[in-house]
Formats: sequence, C-alpha cells, structure tokens
Amino acid sequence: MSGCYVSALELFSIGIGPSSSHTVGPMRAAADFARHLPADVARAGLRVVLHGSLGATGAGHGTPDAVVAGLAGMAPETCDPRMVRGAWHRAAAAGTVLVDGRVAVPFALDDIRFAPLTRKPDHPNALTLTCEDSAGRTVLEYTYYSVGGGFIRRDGETVRSLPRGESTFMTAAELLRLAEAEGIDIAEVARRGERALRSDAETDRGLDDIWAAMRASIDAGLAAEGHLPGPLRVPRRAAGLRRQLEAEELGHPRGAEWLQVYALAVNEANASGDRVVTAPTNGAAGIVPAVIAYFLDAHPETGAVEIRSFLLTATAVGSLIKANAYLSGAEGGCQAEVGSACAMAAAGLCAVLGGTPAQVENAAEIAMEHHLGLTCDPIGGLVQVPCIERNAIAASTAVTAARLALHGDGHHIVPLDAVIATMRQTGLDMNSKYKETSTGGLAVNVVEC
Repeated sequence: MSGCYVSALELFSIGIGPSSSHTVGPMRAAADFARHLPADVARAGLRVVLHGSLGATGAGHGTPDAVVAGLAGMAPETCDPRMVRGAWHRAAAAGTVLVDGRVAVPFALDDIRFAPLTRKPDHPNALTLTCEDSAGRTVLEYTYYSVGGGFIRRDGETVRSLPRGESTFMTAAELLRLAEAEGIDIAEVARRGERALRSDAETDRGLDDIWAAMRASIDAGLAAEGHLPGPLRVPRRAAGLRRQLEAEELGHPRGAEWLQVYALAVNEANASGDRVVTAPTNGAAGIVPAVIAYFLDAHPETGAVEIRSFLLTATAVGSLIKANAYLSGAEGGCQAEVGSACAMAAAGLCAVLGGTPAQVENAAEIAMEHHLGLTCDPIGGLVQVPCIERNAIAASTAVTAARLALHGDGHHIVPLDAVIATMRQTGLDMNSKYKETSTGGLAVNVVEC
C-alpha cells in the first residue's frame, strides 16, 4: 500500500484560469504529447478529440486554446495568459502549429473535435491526441485523463505515490494517530512528506512562491474593472466592493467582509483566464487565499511561518480527499471542488489559530459535510455563475467551521473519513448532468443573456 500524500507544490500549482481540469490539465497533456513526438517523421497533421465533460464545456473553459498552447510548448506555470487566449483561432489562421517549438505541423480549426457523448471509462475528462504522417499512418496517439486540480494521467500510466512508511497515511484516522504518536501537528506530518521529495529550504521557497501568486491574484482581481469575458457579460464586483469597504473603514482595521471580496477577486481573475493558483482546483481557487488573507488581516504580526503551516495542513487534508474521493467536478460535482477547498481552508485556519490535530480534523469535517451533494452546473459552461459567488460563501463557511471546531475539544460524531467516503458515494450516485456538463441545474434553468 502507498501513502496518499500529495506534495503541496503539486496540489497548489501556479497556473492560469479558468479551469484546472479543462484548461491547466489539457495544456499539460498537450505539452507532454508534443515532447514525445519524434522529429524525423513527415507529418500530415494533428487530431485532437475532447471526450465527455471536456467536449461538453471545453469551449467555455478555453480547452481548445489550452491544447494549442500546450502543443506549442507552453506551460501553465510560466506562460503569458494573453498568449493562451485565442491560440486556437490564431493557429488555424496561420495554418500551422510549431509543436514543442521544433516541428511545424499543419493545423485547422476542425482538427480539434468535441465529443461530449463519447465518455472514456476511466474518467469523464479525457482527450485523445493523434499525429499522422503524410501517408495517413498514425505516428503517435495518446489518451490523457484530466483528473482534477490540473493533474493528468496518460492512459495505461501507473499512478505515482510516496512509499508506505511511518510518516505516510491513507485516512484521517491514521493521520491523527501519527500526529498523536509523534507529538507533532498536522503541518509537521505534511512537512515529513515533503522531505521525501526535497529539502525544507526548497519546500519553503515553493510555499512562499505559492502564497505570492495567490496574493497577486487577489490584487489583480481587486484592481480589475468591467465585465468578464463571454456571453453572460458578468460584471466584475471585487474592485467596486474594495472601494466601498475602504471608504467605510477609513482608519480602521479590515473587517470580515473583506473575506468575501478576496474570494471574488481571485475567481474573477480566474474567470478571465489570468494567473491563479489551483487550490485544489481553479473553480475553487479563491477559498484558500481568501481565508489566508483574512487571517493575516486579523493577525498582522504573523507571516511566512504561519502561511506555510496553513498550506501544509491544507495539503494533508487535500491529499486525503484526492486519494479517497475526488477533486474533479466532472467526477463528483462541485462538492469535490468547492467542498474540498473549504475543508482545506478550514483545516489550515484552525491550525494557525492554535487548533489541535483533532480540532483541525473536526474543522475539515464540518466544512466538507455541509457541501455534500453540491452540484456543478455552470451557466454557459463558464466558470462564472454560480462559481464566483460560491467561493465567497465557502470562504465564510471555512471560517465558521474552524471557529466551531476551536470551541470544541476535537470529539465529534461524524469523522472526516466518513464524510469523504460519503462525498465519493454521492458523486457516484449524482446524475452526470450535474457534474460539469452544463446539461442540468442552473445551466438549463437560467436563460443566457
């Protein structure tokens, strides 16, 4: 058996909006495919098929642009988001894609095909990339699964995990027993997982970079005006709310309403395709940074040490959810995205406020429990309505969950493991039209304007 721990530097990955599953994952898959193409074979062209959920809402999530950008060798961590937007149509107009920056391949718009009704058995987010030579023979063909949070898996590939050992865990119960036996907090358990991969100094630099990118996404959202891209013409609200709160709070510390504004800011940046941190998905990217910023407002004497502890604690919880349920809205509905992020944020906040490991586990359980059954039905296939407001509400829930847990002694009726198992079962039972396909719920009951 292997431990479930996922590195914080993977679970929190710096990328671009609007979707970790539909933008970041497909870009990484296309870049991987491009790297495997041999350079010495004459080619007739490329074919890309977006299956299932990627086919259903890929256009609204910018999936074709992300695929073309990935084929060209761009990476979500380092690319200029402006170069991704419109990449599909620019490549078609040029009639070619310079794959991996080294092989010119003919390209047309219909070389990317949407197949929403064709669902691969391993995951609803799948894409198949094929390259043919001038005689029509297949040179290379891979199918990838975008499994949530920007993670990808090539069909037939073995899932990598840390070796099972004294510092690894598969359940929250094991995590608590480990913390108790060692007399350490959950962040230190996570830190030991990171030490299997790199030095503490490297981990700290990575965590600091993650928070810097989160903070930058908050600031970007707070400064942006106008409307979000797409047919809904959703107005940006974060900047206006910032001005309103600043006028009302002249000379006073920032109050609790900033929590919601921070979350709105990040998710408006995400909906615009700008730089954000997958936390653990893009659709839920505003919750963790909003709660951290809220904590720092209330505790200005704190800094990097507390932020790292917050992120590591959140990572331990996110690793449990990823291993035992879902992070992908296409698999589990929005309970898997916003619910997971809320649980991670609640755990992190409880930890930096002095909570014991048992209280931290309780905070995560409260947060996750009250998102069970939450559907993913974005209007127009855009990560805008109800996604942006949902992050603001979930950030508030995370704070409430942490405070409720801190008022208790860690003992509670429903364990986190049971809630995660329930989330998984609920996702299995949930009709596919409520799982990121935009074929049910709000997506069909609200007329697009």
